[in-house]
Amino acid sequence: MSDSLRVNKVDHIGIAVRSIQEALAFWDRGLGLAPGHMEEVPAQKVRVAFLQVGESHLELLEPTSQDSPVGKFLANHGEGMHHICLEVPDVQAALRHLGSLGLQLIDPMPRPGSGGSLVAFVHPKSAHGVLLELMQKPKT
Repeated sequence: MSDSLRVNKVDHIGIAVRSIQEALAFWDRGLGLAPGHMEEVPAQKVRVAFLQVGESHLELLEPTSQDSPVGKFLANHGEGMHHICLEVPDVQAALRHLGSLGLQLIDPMPRPGSGGSLVAFVHPKSAHGVLLELMQKPKT
């Protein structure tokens, strides 16, 4: 990898909600953004629903446990924007690059994400208050 990190696109914006079904009253019925892919991600103790908006998505995040990261976020901040996800070609190389710059990584190694992706998070302290998710799509 060169001195800079290559970002393919903004993949999605994560929104923490108490109930995906209740949130869809606004996103689907109000704005016409029907849920596409939905799944439970046990490793992250969360249910997700993706709503396509052009080339990107909104990801509704509903915790399956109060002690999950999203459950704790809801307890501390209430519903709202949780993170921004950038698609990168190689998440492990991205982590090495950011770590070499001294940035605080929540995940020093990638972990499984939704849809077979690999994901890792950068701490908001290193990203000017934004929880940043890096995501590598599965090889097709």
